[in-house]
Amino acid sequence: MKCVIIANGDLEYSDDMAGIIRQARLIVCADGGARHLKALNILPHAIIGDFDSASPEDQLFFKEKKIKTISYPSRKNETDSELCISWALLNKATDITLLGVTGTRLDHTLANIYLLKKLAELHIPARIINKNNTIHIVTDYIELKGQPGDFLSILPITEKAAGITLKGLEYPLVDATMEMGSCLGISNVFKEMIATVSVREGLLMVIQSQD
Repeated sequence: MKCVIIANGDLEYSDDMAGIIRQARLIVCADGGARHLKALNILPHAIIGDFDSASPEDQLFFKEKKIKTISYPSRKNETDSELCISWALLNKATDITLLGVTGTRLDHTLANIYLLKKLAELHIPARIINKNNTIHIVTDYIELKGQPGDFLSILPITEKAAGITLKGLEYPLVDATMEMGSCLGISNVFKEMIATVSVREGLLMVIQSQD
């Protein structure tokens, strides 16, 4: 079951973004992310968090719509986004898209990217999407659609990633090894409509970008 989780970071109010949300069978807001759905005129299935960022007006709006609200204390060990993921998995989500999870708080942005690692290790397809980027964590193989000229960057997030093979890109690789901190995989470019990334050992962050 496809799930979309919307947090309180940056989110573009576009038809494409609204379409991604409406295609999901399970829509979950992390606290202040409710403001985005209110602006897009979309109702979530649940709003989860400690409610330190959702405005009283937004809380009242969704309460009147009888939207499920799950409250947690502010002193807790999980972020609101992490709580949303746990709830989604308990409710049989099998594919998760995270929106509104990047922005000015770099610590939150990085923490949310690392949540993709957790999902990858559970073999749950997941990605972060914002206006200019789609971010994946790859444990073995991924096939991506794009336009010739789109950027694709590959970053090891384990000490070493081995058996890296890239196809459909301007700079292919075959059975290559990259160490964490290497910039070898930055700013590759789609040469075809489909690109594939595979890795035999370690984990890769794969970022598809447009300027």
